[in-house]
Amino acid sequence: MTQKLTEETVMTTTSSCESCGMPIESGRYCDYCTDDSGALQSFDDRFARMVAWQARRDPAASKQDIERQTLDYMATMPAWRDHPRVLAR
Repeated sequence: MTQKLTEETVMTTTSSCESCGMPIESGRYCDYCTDDSGALQSFDDRFARMVAWQARRDPAASKQDIERQTLDYMATMPAWRDHPRVLAR
């Protein structure tokens, strides 16, 4: 008995985390932006972590520039675009 082998194309749909923009396969937020229960972390927590990430990417930038860049980026994210600190930038 011979089985015919066929190639199956597996299609995955990816979307972006609404907090940081990281590609994800399901849900609204990635694992980096959620707490242990799956809830979105606070703005202050996410802001601090995103500032730290940006500082590692651009160590020569000033803290003020990094914070401005982070707020500008967060303004493009659905989770944060209406947050008072983002709007006040």
